[in-house]
Amino acid sequence: MRVFISQLLTESNSFAPIPSGSSAFEEFGIHRGDASAQAPEGVFATLALWRRLAENAGHEVIEGLAAQAQPGGRTLRSVYEGFRDEILDAIRGSLPLDIILLNLHGAMSAVGCDNCEGDLLERIRVLVGPDVVIGVELDLHCHATASVLRCSDILIAYKEYPHNDIADRAREIFQLSIATAEKRIKPVISVVDCKMVGLWHTTREPMSGFVETIRAHETAGRVLSVSLGHGFPWGDVAEGGARLWVITDDAQELGDELALELGQRFFDIRKETAQPLMAIDDALQRAMETTVLPIVAADGADNPGGGAPSDSTFVLERILAKDIDNALIAFLYDPEAVKVLVDTDVGAKLELRIGGKTSAASGSPVDIEVELKAILHGHSQSGLGLNWPLGTAVWVRAANRLDLILTSLRSQPFDPASIEKLGIDLASKRLIVVKSIQHFHAGFAPVAKGGVIYIAAPGALTPDFANIPYKKRSLDYWPRTEFAVPCLVTDWKNEP
Repeated sequence: MRVFISQLLTESNSFAPIPSGSSAFEEFGIHRGDASAQAPEGVFATLALWRRLAENAGHEVIEGLAAQAQPGGRTLRSVYEGFRDEILDAIRGSLPLDIILLNLHGAMSAVGCDNCEGDLLERIRVLVGPDVVIGVELDLHCHATASVLRCSDILIAYKEYPHNDIADRAREIFQLSIATAEKRIKPVISVVDCKMVGLWHTTREPMSGFVETIRAHETAGRVLSVSLGHGFPWGDVAEGGARLWVITDDAQELGDELALELGQRFFDIRKETAQPLMAIDDALQRAMETTVLPIVAADGADNPGGGAPSDSTFVLERILAKDIDNALIAFLYDPEAVKVLVDTDVGAKLELRIGGKTSAASGSPVDIEVELKAILHGHSQSGLGLNWPLGTAVWVRAANRLDLILTSLRSQPFDPASIEKLGIDLASKRLIVVKSIQHFHAGFAPVAKGGVIYIAAPGALTPDFANIPYKKRSLDYWPRTEFAVPCLVTDWKNEP
């Protein structure tokens, strides 16, 4: 069989101040047919995996565009349309095809196009017709829109948050797509709108148990796959929010019943799943009082993984005001400060203006005397089974052993080793502040002998889900209203 593979992936925050242009994609490298060979361990590892699986099974692989950007604001229209048209041209030039495998996000928006994945998939389906199998891997924080559902034969989202199962889901998509093309199965999809907006960490109960329940259903009978798309709360699109879908082997009624059952069960645990947040000063007070070190505190409102600038100074200012001893903040995105520091000798002391540069959501710049401790060019980190570039990373130290890690590329912290390589002993710190919502957890929870806490700081990613200023999506969702009711969605099957 002839298998086409491609990747176009970013997450778009409708309220973020950072537009996503071509340079945002160039940070990860844009590949045209060779990502699986040139970057098999980086963010394009899924393409490399699909190629290995297909070629080992004797199938022919045609590889198209591979492009990914750090989450940000809407992608520029010309950039999205250029990438889209490249993928379409490559598919057109590769026909006939049996299978198309796409690694997408599910929450990519461009100027003039709220639903990039749906737009792309609709055009692909028109191009290739109904018989070519289309398998799609989505991020857990996707928008499961009508066009995405309608144009996919196999549609599967990550189950874990942090997303530690990307490769597992890719294997599942490959296997089910092959089975579909060989007509061993006939997948049908059942979808429930859970009528919820929020974030659900799968590292603790009741969500960890809910994920195990989903897995158990996949091993029984005609249920092929179950996905819970959490939705991306800061994407203002008409079909946003949490949706759960079940893929069965030609068993629509069974799928509908199971989707409703699981959607309702997820809704029923909604109040137990909320992650408790601490005010900045309360979090700092806990750090000062603890006798077990270190504490890891998540500043999720400035998480670059959700499109935030990663240069807010709200927590930094309170650490300075309260004279917190032996704290660390990672990562502060500040290419201007990095540029100054790389022209400075290690060991030098200088007055430096840090952070607060991108927008009002970043706070004010902080002027502080620092000592330059270390510089690493071309630095990177491991996370979610992938490798992520950090650009140039710089460690500076201020008074009271306050350590700041500045980077020239935006990225949330995944891997403690990326900080320790600069020469920092994390185990000796009192407080480690990470600009991340949850993806830090897999790497940093084992370091956090004093526990993991979540800070309610100002920033671009408000955790007040009831009052996100949506203009396009329905306001009939929990927690904005207590009267939201999960419901089966069927109109997605209708052609527009």
